[in-house]
Amino acid sequence: MRLSRSVRAALAGTVAVAVLPLAASAHAASTKEGATAGAAAVVKQPKSLVIGIDGATFAKFEKAKMPRVKGLMAAGMTATSNLYANPMAPTSSGPGWSTIATGTWPDKHKVVDNSFTGARYDLYPDYATRLESADAALDTLVVGTWGPIPTTVFGPAVDTRLGGVDDANTTATAVSRLTTTDADATFVHLDEVDGAGHYYGTEHRAYLDALNVADTQIGRILDAVTSRATYADEDWQIVITADHGHAPGGGHGGNTPAERQSFVIAKGTGFAPGSVRHDVKVTDIAPTVLSHFGVVPDPAWQLDGKAIGSLAPDAFDALRPALNTRVDELALSSTLKGWTTTAPSGWTIDNSAMPTGGVTEWRGWSFATDEFWTNTDRGQGRETNVRARNVFAVADSDEWDDKAHGAGQFDSTLVSPAFAVTGGATATVSYATNYKVDGPQTGDVYVSFDGGPQQLLQAYRADRNAFEKLTVTVPAGATTARLSFRYTGTNSAFWTVDQVTLTS
Repeated sequence: MRLSRSVRAALAGTVAVAVLPLAASAHAASTKEGATAGAAAVVKQPKSLVIGIDGATFAKFEKAKMPRVKGLMAAGMTATSNLYANPMAPTSSGPGWSTIATGTWPDKHKVVDNSFTGARYDLYPDYATRLESADAALDTLVVGTWGPIPTTVFGPAVDTRLGGVDDANTTATAVSRLTTTDADATFVHLDEVDGAGHYYGTEHRAYLDALNVADTQIGRILDAVTSRATYADEDWQIVITADHGHAPGGGHGGNTPAERQSFVIAKGTGFAPGSVRHDVKVTDIAPTVLSHFGVVPDPAWQLDGKAIGSLAPDAFDALRPALNTRVDELALSSTLKGWTTTAPSGWTIDNSAMPTGGVTEWRGWSFATDEFWTNTDRGQGRETNVRARNVFAVADSDEWDDKAHGAGQFDSTLVSPAFAVTGGATATVSYATNYKVDGPQTGDVYVSFDGGPQQLLQAYRADRNAFEKLTVTVPAGATTARLSFRYTGTNSAFWTVDQVTLTS
């Protein structure tokens, strides 16, 4: 349960170590507890600052100076990931900021362009609105240069929503508010990097200069935080992110790696200095902020993101160090490591029904990263695989068919380890899935208890992009259960599976 501000104030009194967390275009249109040794635990007041740099291409950070952002990366966590692209939504600001603010992907919040037509903020409100619902005493603040940030993306329940004439004005407003008010959760949007991306492209010196200007403005905002009279009694979580990147020649909205790559930089309690993660998505920002204030998301909210501190690697993620460079996928960089057909410990792949030949990387179930798999052949829907994290399992009959192979269809089964179950009880099977159809194909999930016959648990025959939770009755006396994922396809599309668990 969230402590009210009055209760927090009453509890304050002893000393604890303060932790400073981290945080972060001209558009054509418009209770943390800490204790010192031998001292009683104290409640420090949670504070959150999220800074969004519109159109910031993370791959250019190294070339730009950006000392303040790089300092935050050294002192906290850095995670890059990829956004969606069409047919889910273009890499545009409306979908991007809505995804970050709500913690859901565009197929839920329904913002697919900068008109915001059809937006379902009623079902998936921004995180500041959710904070206000949890504790109206919280002071929430949004300052944004791009008009729709304070007027549309963040809703009217937010205490203060202010627009900026330009990024200098937005920065000055944010600095003033952070210095002179008791803002608890603040979102700041800087826009002019996006403008440089549109006019010059990411290869131009002007784009790097715009990143450095934003870096200076971020530094002023961070200095406003540390200069607060109450800073020593506060527990700050700071996050920096972006809504999309830019193409080298300028512009965004497409499906290239430069446009799809985004990032989350986070500093504060729980973020190890200099740490790098591959399993964090921009949808995790909203639940991470909520968690910082002790707000536990209701499952009925159907958030796609999770608090970063709650994320745990799965068996597939352990394969990352052993991933291979390309064999047949010659369109990819020769140095990019991103696939293997060697299953992790306890998992097996049954390719006894697979024809010989075909594209090596995709002969039967494989394990891949988004950077590798989605860029093998862009524009075929692979960019919608946003619910998978880090390394995931993929069966892709379309790509496999791009090289000559023996007679017959793609037919491969991925088999899980034996999960412990309790006989006579129910078990829950969970996994993220993206099943896309483009021709003859089938996807079936089976469960087998104690090595017995397989029982069909779920059949896929139509597109499905979701996080599944399936309930199954465990037979009396059973002690183990195995899952099997069988995919067949005749030059059709694909099936991805990730984060597989079975609990009883």
